[in-house]
Amino acid sequence: MKKEIFEWVISIVIAVALVLLVNKFVANSYSVSGLSMHPTFDNEDRVIVSKISKTLNHLNSGDVIVFHEDKEHDYIKRLIGTPGDIVKYKDDKLYVNDKKIDEPYLKYNKKNKFGDTLTEDFNSGELKGSNGKKKIPKGRYLVLGDNRQNSIDSRRQEVGLIKNEQIVGKVVMRFWPLKDITFGFNPSTF
Repeated sequence: MKKEIFEWVISIVIAVALVLLVNKFVANSYSVSGLSMHPTFDNEDRVIVSKISKTLNHLNSGDVIVFHEDKEHDYIKRLIGTPGDIVKYKDDKLYVNDKKIDEPYLKYNKKNKFGDTLTEDFNSGELKGSNGKKKIPKGRYLVLGDNRQNSIDSRRQEVGLIKNEQIVGKVVMRFWPLKDITFGFNPSTF
């Protein structure tokens, strides 16, 4: 009897340790708060974030990422520009390194926008953290919400270009609500 109890205790300790290790280094679940990524994600959607994607440097433009805005707030946004990129929005069109980028995830929001444009004109050199240079500095990233008219993102002074240390990882799966289970959110247009 004592041997069985000891085996159960050891099994539980190992299981808890494995869960903690996975949460710390491999992946974690997050709950989406707000509508800044609508319609890609809605309020209270649950997602899995791959932390290992950041560790292995597998973050690409177009990926949806989670990052720490501060000690209390995490944001979910789309990665638009990486270190060395020059990003510009002109006439509601995205250009990365002078190449026009198709953004199919904006179709719904462009159709339902308020005003003439969904995304105002700007360039990466105008953003906080750029040091006035159009080329995104080393260790910095430009992120935007898919719901551009309702998003606190790199265009805003309180966010600016985010630092590599702020990034948690890449969203690899939405698992809640069950009817909307989805894998992968990069349109591969970058």
